[in-house]
Amino acid sequence: MTVRIGAEEEFHVLDAESGRLVPRAGLLLERLGTTGFSSELQQSAVESNSEVHETLDGLYADLSGTRRRLAAAAAAEGLAVVAAGTVPLARVTPRDVTADARFRRMADEYRRVADEQLICSAQVHADVPDRDTAVRAMCLVSPWLPPLLALSASSPYWLGSDTGYASWRTMLWQRWPTAGPAGCYRDAAEYDAAVAELIGSGVISDTGMLYQDVRPSAHQRTLELRIGDACPRAETVVLIAGLFRALVRDACHRLERGADPRCDGHHERLRAAAWRAARSGLEGPLVDPWTRRAAPAHLVLRRMLHRLRPALEASGDFGTVRDLLDEALAV
Repeated sequence: MTVRIGAEEEFHVLDAESGRLVPRAGLLLERLGTTGFSSELQQSAVESNSEVHETLDGLYADLSGTRRRLAAAAAAEGLAVVAAGTVPLARVTPRDVTADARFRRMADEYRRVADEQLICSAQVHADVPDRDTAVRAMCLVSPWLPPLLALSASSPYWLGSDTGYASWRTMLWQRWPTAGPAGCYRDAAEYDAAVAELIGSGVISDTGMLYQDVRPSAHQRTLELRIGDACPRAETVVLIAGLFRALVRDACHRLERGADPRCDGHHERLRAAAWRAARSGLEGPLVDPWTRRAAPAHLVLRRMLHRLRPALEASGDFGTVRDLLDEALAV
């Protein structure tokens, strides 16, 4: 089975001279065109969407080219773009929401949570055979997502101060009503019924507001990783994409062999592990998914690499992911 991958990256828009976040994403989109780029809730962010790729090299070339295009378009307007969970210099205002009916509704409903959505993330999509598999695989991959958050962590600063967290974006993101662990479901029908119930409650308005750490795509036959910060280096996105593809491939293989994806329901463990990753990043301990005990980040990630080696080799990714991980852990 070929497991293709793609990525969505969000970028902050800054004034190039002052380094301050500015609501000028519309200027970039006018210059770039809408193909491959889109607006976000706040006018200070723009999103790019990669093509679908079979290789990590192809994904890297795509992401690098997109970043160059964005940087050139921004420079022409006296702006800069930054891929990071947060930027140090920003202000909170309810006036900078993108002029879109859906975004306006969100701003009115969620108020300060929406006003403070001055954050950016990177998402990765990986192919799955069908929607049932995507839903069942979520439970198997979820314990391994906090280490991917630690790799991405790039948001220690918020509104001019050092938060003491490697990923303060995670703390802000978790205030949305559907953020956090995805939960476990028997099949797509059970998952979709839960989603319909959430929408029916009025707490969220549509499937686009499912902000779990991982989710089945509503429009594609993919599983989507959503836990991570935007990453300053395209290489980090590629590393995370390689590991996530291996997690998905491994989960699908286990399901084919009859593995039971049902968990014990103790999702507080997953939330706690994500908090640990957000607090420490790679500089402190993580929660080891095997032992559920604290362990050095480098040890947890190298164990993860070893566990996923067969899946990585099946995609031809092992050497690239090993080298990128060595580089990430050496910083």
